[in-house]
Amino acid sequence: MEAGCSPFKIILGSSSVARRKILAEMGYEFTITTADIDEKAIRKDKPEELVMALAEAKAEAISQKIPLDDHIKDADPTLLITCDQVVVYGDAVREKPSSKEEAREFLKGYSGGHAATVGSVLVTNLRTGIRKGEWDRVEIFFHEIPDEIIEKMVEEGIVLNVAGGLIIEHPLMLPFVKQVIGTTDSVMGLPKSLTEKLIKEVL
Repeated sequence: MEAGCSPFKIILGSSSVARRKILAEMGYEFTITTADIDEKAIRKDKPEELVMALAEAKAEAISQKIPLDDHIKDADPTLLITCDQVVVYGDAVREKPSSKEEAREFLKGYSGGHAATVGSVLVTNLRTGIRKGEWDRVEIFFHEIPDEIIEKMVEEGIVLNVAGGLIIEHPLMLPFVKQVIGTTDSVMGLPKSLTEKLIKEVL
């Protein structure tokens, strides 16, 4: 799809650089608005339920910030895309590391092991109120990750901004990724094919 000629507007409800990059790669122009919610206040037993609940909460928070009249008057519908992601390691659900120590512990755990990402995508048509969402799971297997690589990743600080401190596309981490069952764009936070499907469903 050519940028700028889609018959609808898109608001990406996320400050994630990776999600912005993926949505731009898909050929869409969009604006960015973030949700001011207390993510820790929302708890669910299953990771799939948690990421869907958080995407819903973000959509609600952003919808309330936007004057609805604007979208009803607009000839073209406005679509709001909200997402969330966690990493599942064993029985534990991991969100963003709270400290460098925790990030280090997370990465050491992945070394020679396995983790999964569970991510949600929710698309809301602000004009009609139609909302469709789904979750996606990707399994990731790792070679042994040397301590010096873990230290470099932690010191760089970028691992503190992502679920489970997991960035498989990072040049330092990439050589130690053994196998990905699923798509890299899903691990990065926005599965392209699922997003396209949901956009079509709400129009």
